[in-house]
Formats: sequence, structure tokens, C-alpha cells
Amino acid sequence: MSTRTASDKEERRIESRDQLVAPMQKGEKPAERWRIGTEHEKLVFRLEDHRAPSYDEPGGIRDIQLAMQKFGWQPVEEGGNVIAMSGSDGTISLEPAGQFELSGAPLETLHQTCAETGRHLDQCRQVGEQFGVGFVGLGMWPDKTRAELPVMPKGRYAIMMRHMPRVGSLGLDMMLRTCTIQVNLDYASEADMAKKFRTGLALQPLATALFANSPFTEGKPNGFLSFRSHIWSDTDPQRTGMLPFVFEQGFGYERYVDYMLDVPMYFVFRDGKYIDAAGQSFRDFLKGELPALPGELPLESDWIDHLSTAFPE
Repeated sequence: MSTRTASDKEERRIESRDQLVAPMQKGEKPAERWRIGTEHEKLVFRLEDHRAPSYDEPGGIRDIQLAMQKFGWQPVEEGGNVIAMSGSDGTISLEPAGQFELSGAPLETLHQTCAETGRHLDQCRQVGEQFGVGFVGLGMWPDKTRAELPVMPKGRYAIMMRHMPRVGSLGLDMMLRTCTIQVNLDYASEADMAKKFRTGLALQPLATALFANSPFTEGKPNGFLSFRSHIWSDTDPQRTGMLPFVFEQGFGYERYVDYMLDVPMYFVFRDGKYIDAAGQSFRDFLKGELPALPGELPLESDWIDHLSTAFPE
């Protein structure tokens, strides 16, 4: 998930619909500038007892992050806590229960992506040997209960964890017990974006089947090959699942804007802090009627933040 570190009061307020479409238009690039961005998450566990380390215990997640400085990574803080590391290979960030995520740099080829991932895993191995921890790439913890897992000190996660039980029964499992690998692709135009979006959605069930590896829950078979995929079916129906409208004629930026305006908000970021706006409407925000910030219009960064809170297939 995204890492946010600062707000900018000088940036533009959103006053027209064109500003909602603009971030997608700005993403257009000619083919020679296309890049691949990979996100690679791993579960972290103590080798001695297989326990998931907490954030601030000796040799815990905070120390593991800071140990990455010897490879050139630099700390990123939120509220005085190190919540990410930044470097030439992108960003190392934390998922809600300390899942370790490499948000890789934009690269030209799969060979470069492979090399980047290899460097990262080698660095994880070296730091793991230092602190007696291991890293494993699975879709879901095969043995841990929710109660056995720590929660990382990121403001947006506290808001999401309060909200998840209101909209589904498995949202906390998604946050605390799962991992994923994701790919980010560039596009040349609105039509190219639509083509790639449709292709990605159509291929997702096949990818789920090919890479299914979460058949255990709390140490017992759960009846699924991919319980991780099942978790998404009862997380939050207003921001997850398949998007049939993507396959409709005329799909483009405007239609996706309409979809995102109907996705309930999670938060607004101001002065380095997250303000709880869970369940509130961005449409109301555009009218200056957001209950969390009455009388205030959204900043362009608020829309960018909101775009990061939908999780369709």
C-alpha cells in the first residue's frame, strides 16, 4: 500500500472534473518510455519460534528496516516512526502486519526486474541472518491467527482496521494475513489503458489459479487452493472484485472517475496526519460538504490518495 509522508497546503484545490481526469492523462507515455514496476511482498517470521516480530521489539520490523541502510536505503518516517526505506531500487514499505514489501523502481525489462528482486531478496537474507528472521513468499499466513499478528504504526492502517469490519467479514484477514505480487504497467493513450485494463481483468482468474498457494488457515486445510482469493470476496464490495463496466464500449478515464467517486473514502491527509473519513463521499468533498473537513475542497493530492484505495481484481 502507498506510503505518504507530507502534505502541501500550497497545492491546487480541485474545482473542476478535468482535474480528476488529469492524473490518468498525465500517465500517458510513448512506447519507448514504457516501464515495468513490480511490488513484491513477503511474510516475516522468527526462525526460533516462527512468531511474527512486532514493530519495536529488539530485532523487530523497525530494526530490520534500519539495517537496510548498509545497502544504501534511507529511512522514511511518519509520526516519528520509520515506516519505509527509500533507495535506488524503489521503496521498501510495510503492509499492516509487517509484511515486507519492495515497491520496485520503473524498469525496462523483465531481466532488470529479476535482478532487482534478486538484490532485494539477498539483502533480506543478510539482514535476516543478523536478526534471526526469515522471509517467505506465500499468499497467506498458513498458521497465524489475527490476534497473533502485530499492527504497524501507520495512520492509514488504523483507520482501515476500524472500518473493515463494517463492510465485510474478511477485510482484517486481507490486511493482516495476506501477501501478493503486483505489476504496474504504462500505457500510451486512453484506448491503450482500456485495452490493458480489460486484459488484466480477464487474465486475473487464470493468474489466481496458476499461483494459488494459500490452502491452510491457522494450521489446518481451509478447503481452498487460494484462500487469499476468497478473502477478497468478502473484504469490501464497494472497492474490490471484478469491474464489468471496464468491458463496456466507451470505457475510459471518465468512466473510471465515476467509479472512484462512488468508492467510499478512507481518509484525508493533512499536516502529516491521517484524518478519518471512512465511509464518506468524495462527491461531498467536491462540494465542500465532507463531514471530516466541512467547508474545505479537496487538494489534488487527496484525489491521488483516494485513487490508491480501490482494490479491484
